[in-house]
Amino acid sequence: MAFGPFLLLATLEGLLQAAVLTLTALGLSLVFGVMRVVNVAHGEFFMLGAVIAWWVTSMLGLPPALGFVAALLISPLAVGAIAYAGERLVLRHLSYNPEATIVATIGMLYIIQQTVLLTYGPDARPVTAPFYYRLQLPWFGYSAYNLFVIAAAIIVLAITWFVLTKTKIGLIMRAAQFDSETAQAFGIPIGKVYGLVFAAGAMLAAIAAVLIVPIRQAHYLMGLDPLLLSFIVVIIGGLGSIRGTVVAALVIGLSDGIISMFFSPTLAKMLSTLLVALVLVFKPEGLFGAKTR
Repeated sequence: MAFGPFLLLATLEGLLQAAVLTLTALGLSLVFGVMRVVNVAHGEFFMLGAVIAWWVTSMLGLPPALGFVAALLISPLAVGAIAYAGERLVLRHLSYNPEATIVATIGMLYIIQQTVLLTYGPDARPVTAPFYYRLQLPWFGYSAYNLFVIAAAIIVLAITWFVLTKTKIGLIMRAAQFDSETAQAFGIPIGKVYGLVFAAGAMLAAIAAVLIVPIRQAHYLMGLDPLLLSFIVVIIGGLGSIRGTVVAALVIGLSDGIISMFFSPTLAKMLSTLLVALVLVFKPEGLFGAKTR
């Protein structure tokens, strides 16, 4: 294959990676932006979304398209409910102390991971894609489902932006983010807001997992890479910055896809880590993050 078509293929793969990474990192950034909580269990919510999607498609016995739609509805709701319960039962009682919540979410990580291992098993299992169609480009064929994932991620991102900027729910979240004490004085139930934000962050990760699981099989250890890459994205973009998350996810996703295709995945991860180090040294708040006073 000539260089041009090879670069196009690498770019498409990078866009696929960026689409899934944007949703996953957006959930992590949303939780930190509103609650100031670093959720170390975020990758396990991603994994749980993929595993529940496998359960739904396997147990219902529906045609692939209907099974996928059912998984896309049920899995994020189930993961959101689990995350909400975890926030109410654990994080709320720690008063959202930064150090304590890191330790608590590490505990949640292992509880979720080992529970899935006991019930689901150690094997990687596939989820059937809702449709199979190969888009024939002039140089090569490319999966139409991969393009669907990119389009679906853009739609979810647009909906999230609309909710955060144009609705009353988004206004309440922003009020809780900027000054939780004043917001509470005006009658905003901060505890419930935090619970819903934590659940929403987990649901975004679950949606990303359901979209990608027909391409990458569900496995109880699959949350590690999304967690690592999400932290890289939010550190580069700025913790709590939605715009920074999107830009950084595009940069990391595209560079990872292109560098992995032309050189090696290891080199791509090394360069991402180097970029994080440079950002921490020269702009610790991230490219789009606000400086702390």
